[in-house]
Amino acid sequence: MTSRLFIITILFCFSVIPVCFSQENDEEKTEEQQNVRKSKSYIDTEDLVVEQAAMDKKPIDPLAPSKAAFYSAILPGLGQAYNKKYWKIPIVYAFIGGGLYFYFDNDREYDRYRDAYKSRLAGYTTDEFYGVVTDDGLVRAQKTLRRNKEISLLVTLGFYVLNIIEANVNAHLMQFNVDDALTVRPHYKINDLNNKGDVGLTLNFKF
Repeated sequence: MTSRLFIITILFCFSVIPVCFSQENDEEKTEEQQNVRKSKSYIDTEDLVVEQAAMDKKPIDPLAPSKAAFYSAILPGLGQAYNKKYWKIPIVYAFIGGGLYFYFDNDREYDRYRDAYKSRLAGYTTDEFYGVVTDDGLVRAQKTLRRNKEISLLVTLGFYVLNIIEANVNAHLMQFNVDDALTVRPHYKINDLNNKGDVGLTLNFKF
C-alpha cells in the first residue's frame, strides 16, 4: 500500500513539473516579446525623431551670402531684406542718408562762399558776406567746407560698404551650425581624488 502511494506521488510530481516549467517558459517568452516590442518601438520612435530633425534642418545655400552682398550693392538695404532683417533697413538708410545730407549741406555752403569770393575778385561789393567776412575769411571757409565735403563723401561710402559687408556676414551667420550634435560647453566637476573642483570645456560631437 505504501509503495503504491509512493509511485502515485512520483507520477503526480512528474506530471505537474512540466506544466509548471511550460508556464514559466510561456511567461518568459511573453516578457521577451514585450521587451522586443518596446525596443522596436523605441528604435522606430528614435529613428522618426532623427528623421524629423533632419527634415527640420534648412538646407545650406552657399550662394546666399553672395546674393545678399550683391543685392545690397545694387540697392542699400535690399540685402537686409533678403536676409529677412527688415528692422535693419531704416538704420542703413539713416546712416547713408545722414552722410549724404552733410555732403550736400557742405557743398551748398561751399558754393555760397566761392560765389562771394569770385564776386569780390571781379570788383563787386554786393555779395552777402561783404562787410562781415574778409577775403581771407572767404578763402579759409572754402577750404574748410571743401574738406568737410570730402569727409562726408568718404563717410557715406564707408556706410555703403558696411551695408554690403553686414548683409554678407549676416547671411553667413544665419547658416552657422548651432546643432546640439556639435557643441562646446563649459563644465564644472568635483575631482574624486582631491575633492577639488575642475573647470574645463566639453566638446560634444554626435554622428
